[in-house]
Amino acid sequence: MSARHEPVLLAETLSFLANGGGLYLDATLGDGGHAGSLLEREPGARVLGCDRDPAALAFARERLSRFGDRLVIAHASFRELPDAHARAGGEPFTGALFDLGLSSRQIDDPARGMSFMATGPLDLRMDPTRGETAVERLRRAEADEVAEVLRTHGDLREARRLAPALVAEARRGGLATTRDLAALIDRALGGRPHPRRHARVFQALRIWVNDESADLDAALTWLPGAMMPGGVVVTLAYHSGEDRKIKRALRGGNRLRPSRRLPELTEERPPEGPWQELTLKVVTPSNEERASNPRARSARLRAFRRKST
Repeated sequence: MSARHEPVLLAETLSFLANGGGLYLDATLGDGGHAGSLLEREPGARVLGCDRDPAALAFARERLSRFGDRLVIAHASFRELPDAHARAGGEPFTGALFDLGLSSRQIDDPARGMSFMATGPLDLRMDPTRGETAVERLRRAEADEVAEVLRTHGDLREARRLAPALVAEARRGGLATTRDLAALIDRALGGRPHPRRHARVFQALRIWVNDESADLDAALTWLPGAMMPGGVVVTLAYHSGEDRKIKRALRGGNRLRPSRRLPELTEERPPEGPWQELTLKVVTPSNEERASNPRARSARLRAFRRKST
């Protein structure tokens, strides 16, 4: 039985997001913790709750049934959000939440293959009804592609050493389970088993298998036109690549650091975008939250307000 998922940075999320009535988007509904708390706090609010995981939607639908038609649930990935929004009527959003983490329910279910802590098939799909499993994708991949995936999405310094071993083992049929993958990581990279190293590889492969990076790009490009002026978007990222992508997309460009050698560059500014950043410093979990919910430890919250013009 999976432990109940604790919504990450809940108080902080609601402090930015809750803004009275209107339609809100929860782009990763999960177990419904953030959406349910928002609906309780704001009696005039409605939520379009989307998720690509059918099991998560079924659980959230039952858990949040008391809210009736104030909650509309849609089976949709990030790139399918425009269609889900249109089917819900297309009303501009008062607020939007993108929580890019996994739920405890997904991590603790061995059949999903999301964790090296229990033996299960090497699947890693967020939606088990669509696409290829991780082992199927590895069998037809080239080592250079896998190395780039491990470096970009897992910050793994040993990516070029591990990638050929992953591809070769998958093609030999030796990567059937999550434990097979964890054992191969230890053999290929040497040293003592290291949970953080395992977690980085599983994370990188999951993002790759589910095409999460391209999906996030599509959603962030669509989002400005879907928000009402003054509406707020909150993002919860769990690794540096996702956080950088969010900053680049919603800040309207890269911020330039002052340069002593080329002082004229310090006068340049990134192009003006449609967002005002509300969190000039990233928000992270408190020590108390980290202690009570270790899976929240890497969370990074940012908030942005849609400009009026």
